[in-house]
Amino acid sequence: MAKIEFGTALPSVTGTAEFARQAEDLGYDFLGCGEHVMFYGPVSNTFISLSVAAGATTKIKLLSSVVLLPLYPAAIVAKMGAALDVASGGRYNFGIGIGGEFPKEFEACGVPVKQRGSRTNEALEVITKLWTEKNVSFKGKYTTLNEVSIEPAPLQSPHPPIWVAGRKEPAMQRTAKYANGWLPYMYTPEQLHSSIETINKLRKEYGRESAPFTPGVFIFAAVHGNKETGRQMASDKLSKQYNQDFSKLIDKYALAGTPEDCRKRLKEYVDAGAQMIVLPSACRPDYVDENTRLLAKEVIPAFR
Repeated sequence: MAKIEFGTALPSVTGTAEFARQAEDLGYDFLGCGEHVMFYGPVSNTFISLSVAAGATTKIKLLSSVVLLPLYPAAIVAKMGAALDVASGGRYNFGIGIGGEFPKEFEACGVPVKQRGSRTNEALEVITKLWTEKNVSFKGKYTTLNEVSIEPAPLQSPHPPIWVAGRKEPAMQRTAKYANGWLPYMYTPEQLHSSIETINKLRKEYGRESAPFTPGVFIFAAVHGNKETGRQMASDKLSKQYNQDFSKLIDKYALAGTPEDCRKRLKEYVDAGAQMIVLPSACRPDYVDENTRLLAKEVIPAFR
């Protein structure tokens, strides 16, 4: 049986160093952080927050979950990712997504929403080259490089692991062609199993079947001694975070309820093929620390 790694995610734009140390002390393998330029509430920048976490920790792996890649020039992302990998001692994991659920941030950045897929694909090609080669020249639709080198290069060889988030086939194609890991979200175990099969077929088509690949999943979690309290916390949190009614989606897309409920549901994802599972908190702020502890002490050990 393959080793399964587990992560959590920064729950707030503040208290980053303290939460990072807590996650490391509790034995989490990964600490994730997402980003938006703007969203339905306060939100982080993944590079800034993970840099703070890097300085507060020594061994936990740092995961962008995710960089909204089409909003950046590719060379800037290559530089920031390499700098973070060096600063963290080789602990950075580069998770990317195409975004699009909040069009105003694309408008603010001067990026047409309809270009987000093509921009991301080109950026992944450019960033991989800049992380592994010197004096890179490239002429694409969105990027022109004339003998560009990123120094220092990332510490990890050949480069920091690349994770692709998403839910649909274009994201699976992106994973197969460019990435080392698949990190879908709002996904059922059945969807995960089917997507892994699709990605493995595509990896063969791209001649990448021997390249390292880890199937993962990103699942919001709320653990409580009372089943209904856990489910209600998850519903309240995710409904607010995504500005829609999540009350009917909790059982489908989240881990919520007692530790036993969560272990049972998590096993379905493991049986579907997940080898890396990120469990961000879906609960009220004053319960995040307890939720993070319960996951580490009463849910995750069943899969170690």
